[in-house]
Amino acid sequence: MNLLNETLSDLQDNNKTEKDVLWVGCKDFKTTWENFKEVADVDYDSGYGAPEVAEDLIIMGNTFWLERHEYDGSEWWEYKDKDISEPTKIQYIKAVTVNQAEDLGFDVSCGWESLAKINGIENN
Repeated sequence: MNLLNETLSDLQDNNKTEKDVLWVGCKDFKTTWENFKEVADVDYDSGYGAPEVAEDLIIMGNTFWLERHEYDGSEWWEYKDKDISEPTKIQYIKAVTVNQAEDLGFDVSCGWESLAKINGIENN
């Protein structure tokens, strides 16, 4: 599964486009949609096993957000219809999957990792 294509498809399934996205990140920090697109054009195994995408990754729009969900390692976006708090800290990200983090030399496990851990950010 390609994370960027999956994300764009889920947005479209909910009558949204990338122009509706305000920010991408987690509860502790955010980045731009453009930064996300740079690193999200990556293939990952969305099937059973350990989840590879940051478990706390959020795509935020004006009146919605997408959040990651998983069951037994099978992972997907889930659409939510309300607003959540926007973090004030801005952080450029280099990775959204554990495989990308490993390629960058960050110490991660096989899955269930936060966006901060995947990006080698110790204190966020």
